[in-house]
Amino acid sequence: MSACRLMRAVRVSEFGAPSVLRLCSDVTVPQPGLRQVLIRVHACGVNPVETYIRAGTYARKPTLPYTPGTDVAGVVETVGEGVTAVKAGDRVFTTATESGGYAEYTVAADDCVHKLPDALDFAQGAAIGIPYFTAYRALLHKAHAKAGETVLIHGASGGVGVAACQLSRALGLKVLGTAGTPEGMKLALNNGAHLAFNHREESYTDKIMEATEGRGIDVIVEMLSNVNLSKDLQMLAYGGRVAIVGSRGPIEINPRDTMAKESSIMGVALFFATPEEKKECAALLYAGMEAGWLHPAVGTQHPLDKVAQAHHDIIESPGAAGKMVLTM
Repeated sequence: MSACRLMRAVRVSEFGAPSVLRLCSDVTVPQPGLRQVLIRVHACGVNPVETYIRAGTYARKPTLPYTPGTDVAGVVETVGEGVTAVKAGDRVFTTATESGGYAEYTVAADDCVHKLPDALDFAQGAAIGIPYFTAYRALLHKAHAKAGETVLIHGASGGVGVAACQLSRALGLKVLGTAGTPEGMKLALNNGAHLAFNHREESYTDKIMEATEGRGIDVIVEMLSNVNLSKDLQMLAYGGRVAIVGSRGPIEINPRDTMAKESSIMGVALFFATPEEKKECAALLYAGMEAGWLHPAVGTQHPLDKVAQAHHDIIESPGAAGKMVLTM
């Protein structure tokens, strides 16, 4: 492979609106270094966090210019020195990349590269990384959810939401989900939720409390805490936990609501997962793929040149229905 092969990749040279995402066709194909893998990308997941990073409003700012994207699925092209877990020709998915995933080729550290079972296609492979690892971290590492408990998944029809529904159901939890559209509610029910509620209805929280016979919820996985957190605290059972996966601004809450239930609010950030935690998560997810309960729901698929549209839609759409994916 000559050092000057070129590829198409999305580049961001300034922070701002979706229009700062530029598709360039003259980007050099990166080379894998020590314990790195070069992957020919077939699909890449689009996550809300990538829009916050692009806008420049996120806590961590990449050095400009950069290529967004972490969750790719594709085929190993070449491996760097010291890589033993995968080889050229393997179908794989990633949980992170070094060079960015919105591209025809990407380099990833070998501990972020996982084999993709034949039962899943590349679009599904691109829907595993952030959603399933985040759902696992929220439910198990942070909220310590146990079989028999009741979990409420807010935004159950999005990427993390569907993952959390499937995982919760497999772990023996009673699973309640919310969505913003009838289509989203149906998707949640088809992916492990026992009951689904429309969070656009005024009295949806009353219906959720009725479904628990007034006992309340043990664990809430919260994607939009700036809208829901105050109500969440009032819906919790004694000792209940809210795991915060997403927020788009501030909210006013009454701390007394936490005292009344001795409840906890905890933040979830995949960034802080240790290698041991990632390994544990990967093992359970792989078992889920083998058993068949881990089955990503792919939503809208955009070609790479429609990346700005994808970034607009993931934030502005009235309700998610599966994981948004870019295809190469």
